[in-house]
Amino acid sequence: MFISAGSREEAEKVARVLVERRLAACAQVVGPVRSFYWWKGRMEEADEWLCLAKSSREKLSELVRAVKEVHSYEVPEVIAAPVVGGLSSYIRWVEEELKGEEG
Repeated sequence: MFISAGSREEAEKVARVLVERRLAACAQVVGPVRSFYWWKGRMEEADEWLCLAKSSREKLSELVRAVKEVHSYEVPEVIAAPVVGGLSSYIRWVEEELKGEEG
């Protein structure tokens, strides 16, 4: 999942909430990134921080609700991208952590 935030502190808050609630097995915060976008009819640009959350399709609805609950943006970016492959042991680890199993 890709989730942008207006500050490092907010991106870290989102990351913490998602991992604590086991809606993400891991979340990384990177930035700042420079964003250019249209908002309410105007071209805008801003420094933002990106939260990359490792989750699953099954957790998506709950994850979106949690982001909307803690995020300051009127319309927060929450984008899910499919995983088409990867290290199988890492993928298993993500699945186990989302279930709350001890590893």
